[in-house]
Amino acid sequence: MEILGPLFDRSKKPTSMTEAGTSNRKWLTPLYYFLFAFNRFHPLPSSRLFWGTGRPTIMLKTVEAFDRIGDENAFAVLARATELTQQGRDIINLGIGQPDFQTPEHIVEAAVKALRDGHHGYTGATGILPLRETIASSLHAETGTSVSPDNIMVVPGGKVTMFMAILMFGEPGKEILYPDPGFPIYRSMIEFTGATPIPVPIREENDFAFSAEETLNLINKRTALLILNSPANPTGGVTPRSEIEKLVKGLENHSNLPVLSDEVYSRMTYDGLKHTSLLEFEQLKDQLILLNGWSKTWAMTGWRMGYSVWPSSLIDKARKLAVNCWSCVNTPSQYAGIAAIEGPQDAVDQMMQAFDSRRKLVVEGLNALPGISCKTPKGAFYAFPNIKETGWQAKPLASALLEKAGVALIGGPDFGVLGEGYLRFSYANSEENNSRALDRVADFLSTRKS
Repeated sequence: MEILGPLFDRSKKPTSMTEAGTSNRKWLTPLYYFLFAFNRFHPLPSSRLFWGTGRPTIMLKTVEAFDRIGDENAFAVLARATELTQQGRDIINLGIGQPDFQTPEHIVEAAVKALRDGHHGYTGATGILPLRETIASSLHAETGTSVSPDNIMVVPGGKVTMFMAILMFGEPGKEILYPDPGFPIYRSMIEFTGATPIPVPIREENDFAFSAEETLNLINKRTALLILNSPANPTGGVTPRSEIEKLVKGLENHSNLPVLSDEVYSRMTYDGLKHTSLLEFEQLKDQLILLNGWSKTWAMTGWRMGYSVWPSSLIDKARKLAVNCWSCVNTPSQYAGIAAIEGPQDAVDQMMQAFDSRRKLVVEGLNALPGISCKTPKGAFYAFPNIKETGWQAKPLASALLEKAGVALIGGPDFGVLGEGYLRFSYANSEENNSRALDRVADFLSTRKS
């Protein structure tokens, strides 16, 4: 204790601040070396060494809703694939739903110009009027329906529209219908609100289109919201117009039921098939919340740009949510959004041609594998092969393919209970990588059993 003597000797009082400072330096240096040596041979957490508490970290208690909120496993798979790549592994990522193309240059330049022109401040919460007018004109050209810019809101990504709509109508005692298999955030947000998620089955034998009859039969007095998605993630299914017309006819008996139509893949259909938007049906205008955006069509996932169309009775509620949450979408991106819609569409056409070629390659390759069968997707950029005859369950197979074969995929159960027995292949990657991935899957299945 000689080293620490000056620290504990209370009898010696400094006579001045100078003496106090000198005295402190005399014992601080040996104290430092003592603590360093002690910690070298008896390591302690820093909080115990310097504060002497050793208390465990305090876990703050959140409201119960946060115990119910889910996740999107595609991002966990992306993180693991990135980690393996950093370790030197050659990983082919067919997991994340993200085009491998760059945003077209004229869109990038529009954002740069907006910055240089001084568009650095807030905008209105619903977005700049020129962009909302551009969206309205585009929707009229595509659907024949006139939409007021006043009913359009620009949002930071399509998920935000889901969040707002589900938050508006979900609460304990209510039910919300959603597609299963479907985008996982639907169910996650429904459970967050305390509402009961009711799956609308999306079946392979129905070409992964929803059934109007089955959907209508699930509606009851507790149903607070109906969520639809076509073209669909994760299946690539496109519900035919005839089935949508049946649904719209049946909804005449439920004129007070809000409908959220996720149409973010509306420009992504194949073989001459035309997307049918629920916006085309005038009788739904007071019920319909339309979700769309720029991420997939123009390869703008990182720009976080989406838009929604709201009934007049809801648009101000959506605006207030925006004011409370994010204020507005970043201004330069909004000018880029105008350029995307109004500018040349050559890049979009070229991307779709590439996706179509990859789609055919992947479906043919999957159907050549023992134990695997795959419907030809009609939209989006996903294949959803049936793997039940391989003897594997979906998530263990997806994990094994990533860790052992270097192919990142998503297990079907990440999209709902009815996704068991399926994998999601995102063919939004190069033709070469899709081909290499198929070879790796074939090699893995030929040598490994479940």
